[in-house]
Amino acid sequence: MAPRPLAPTRPLNVPLLAVAGAVTVANIYFPQPLLAAVAHGLDVSERTAGLIASAAQIGYALGILLLVPLADTARLRRLTSVLLALTSTALLVAAAAPDVLTLTLATLALSTTTVLPQILTPVAAVLAGPGRRGRVVGLVGLGLTLGSTLSRTVSGTVTDASGSWRVAYGVAAVATAALLLVLPRRLPERLGPSGHTSYAGLLAGLPRLLAVHRELRISALLGACVFAAFSVFWSVLAFHLAAPPLGYGPGAAGLFGLLTLPAALLSAAAGPLADRYGASAVNAGSLACAGLGLALAGLTPSSPTALVAGANLLVVGVSSCQVANQARIFGIGRAVAARVNTVFMLATFGGGALGSLAGSWLYTAYGWQAALLAAGACVAVAGLVVVAARPAVPSCVRDVTREAGGIRPRIPQGES
Repeated sequence: MAPRPLAPTRPLNVPLLAVAGAVTVANIYFPQPLLAAVAHGLDVSERTAGLIASAAQIGYALGILLLVPLADTARLRRLTSVLLALTSTALLVAAAAPDVLTLTLATLALSTTTVLPQILTPVAAVLAGPGRRGRVVGLVGLGLTLGSTLSRTVSGTVTDASGSWRVAYGVAAVATAALLLVLPRRLPERLGPSGHTSYAGLLAGLPRLLAVHRELRISALLGACVFAAFSVFWSVLAFHLAAPPLGYGPGAAGLFGLLTLPAALLSAAAGPLADRYGASAVNAGSLACAGLGLALAGLTPSSPTALVAGANLLVVGVSSCQVANQARIFGIGRAVAARVNTVFMLATFGGGALGSLAGSWLYTAYGWQAALLAAGACVAVAGLVVVAARPAVPSCVRDVTREAGGIRPRIPQGES
């Protein structure tokens, strides 16, 4: 049995973790409504500007793979401080980028280090305990959803007001650096035992976690599918809104973040529902919402009202599905919480990167409906996964062997 982690020195501060997650995850999404402005300002094509969105997703996936596993054994306060400092620096480089290559590389760098949301989520889940795991993950997930959606509103508004997309990067750098003054001191010194596993050992053990735990495989596949659909929609929305007959600017694209606020707030209910009914039930309802939203936006492309309604359905569907997936995997064991989240989020944002790339290409070549049809296909695949995965009991039922972080060769108790 693995050693129990050291006791936290401070009580769980869920609002702070949610705010910190919102600020840092925003760095991945705030450039999306700026892509048309970036293309114009740097004199490149829309397809080339779309590489920035893909670089953000790829960098985030790299950071999850290379940095998040450290949270199981490293000093959390030191790790948090280093990541925040590196992200702030990369944001400043992006703000001053003279060409699209520099901007893309800076985006890759900052998205690699802005992985605190995927460290804070397992911290919150472990400290909350089995009885409140889904609820706490839902609240932190609400912060991430608000950060990803409202960041588009803020960046679009700042760009419209200042006349330059570079100012939005500067604002993000200041907000990220401000967390250095508050967040590290409010975290426990460590999440798990120290000095027992090398960095190479942490990474080498990731495939075994995926091979052993069926619930992790299910959540990883679902995460990849739904986030691919999500990324297709948001990576091409700015181009669609800027094109005739709509003809809107970056501010309108960013406004969608504010208009989807009701969906972001509603997604917080997914955590308690997962605690009560199990993750698969929440997954099924979430996928239905996401599919309906894509259908609405694809069938009425010239209606701003329909686009807003479709965006809301997509946000609540994807966010709720994410909460349910994480409620499922954090039942595996506290000693491997960061690593199972690494595997899950790596799959999720790998799907997101492919979705951003495919969305930009399909939109340029075939238009709005083709891009959303591909997104709908991803949701359909996820639906097949949910149907094939037959749950036994709710995923957040306590299992003492899991609390010890054991890795068992058989399917663990809980939802599979």
